[in-house]
Amino acid sequence: MEAQQSALKRFAETEGFEIVAGYVEIETGKGADALDRRQQLAAALADARKRKCPVVVAKLDRLSRDVHFISGLMAHKVPFIVADLGADTDPFLLHLYAALAEKERSVISARTKAALRAAKDRGTVLGRHGAEVLAPKYRAEAATRAAALAPTIRPLVEQGLSLRAIAAKLNQDGVETPRGGAWHAMSVKRVLAAA
Repeated sequence: MEAQQSALKRFAETEGFEIVAGYVEIETGKGADALDRRQQLAAALADARKRKCPVVVAKLDRLSRDVHFISGLMAHKVPFIVADLGADTDPFLLHLYAALAEKERSVISARTKAALRAAKDRGTVLGRHGAEVLAPKYRAEAATRAAALAPTIRPLVEQGLSLRAIAAKLNQDGVETPRGGAWHAMSVKRVLAAA
């Protein structure tokens, strides 16, 4: 993350841009509903649309490794610039680079699956919850975190807010999820179930 922020700062200085806002997204850009799940990206696009300025990302593959997703962003009529490709990169080239990133994603996936299969064949127990000893520990930790978050979330439930509205409110208020990421309806539901 620091490397990306440094690259953006250097790019802005070199190109004469002013960084007016920063958005950090940890959600994946994969899938048909990726933009719905990427609240920070949606906020950045809305902010850029309002300011009539581009969204700048350090690297294209950090934005997405999906050609369809990149094409969809281009269709939003908010220009975006990929710092490592340059400010004047043609949209046609962005499509080509997105196709290459998508291919790289599939190659990485195939290599990872092959490595996991080989590890499993060697007898390695895979998965965070695969070991019977760790599962109770993780459940206990989840219950503790849920209990700590319950006083914050319960009043929102009592106000009649939907899970999605609660997630948006928690993100707006800067309340971190147990893993330090952004809130989503499902993460709120899990915390409520564990509390």
